[in-house]
Amino acid sequence: MAITTDIVHSWCRPRHVMRRLLDHGRREDRALSYLLVACLLIYAAQWPRLQREAVLNPGDAPLEAQLAIIFFAMLMIWPILLYALGGLTHLIALALGGKGSWYSARLALFWSLLATTPAWLLHGLVSGMIGPGAAQVLVGAGLLLALLTIWGLTFFEAETAPERKG
Repeated sequence: MAITTDIVHSWCRPRHVMRRLLDHGRREDRALSYLLVACLLIYAAQWPRLQREAVLNPGDAPLEAQLAIIFFAMLMIWPILLYALGGLTHLIALALGGKGSWYSARLALFWSLLATTPAWLLHGLVSGMIGPGAAQVLVGAGLLLALLTIWGLTFFEAETAPERKG
């Protein structure tokens, strides 16, 4: 199934999508691509906010410098931290009797980030077009709720199902 279709389905049936992804077998290349595409889209979601800040605060760092810093953070630092977070969550699951694998824990986290990129993009647009305020807080809270819900359900599926060989 197409990734975009899986993203839409992840908002309704995240465990079902995770089960299908895990049934494809251990594909580190696929997990890494999910992570990098999610980080790239989250980076792109920052552009409207950074543009707004550059226009409203012309004395601060130039837009190009801010974009470069965020690019480095999103595509170099975040992946390392997210790999560590995936490992940490798997260790916690193991202590609680989880039956998944290191790969399944990482995949649940990486897929959840990719599945919530539409909300990240909406949050970026609201931050850039409307700016700080109730709308930004509301969209940010919805984003956080969506991320934690999808990640929680996919992680539960990844850790309760026995490790799939492949």
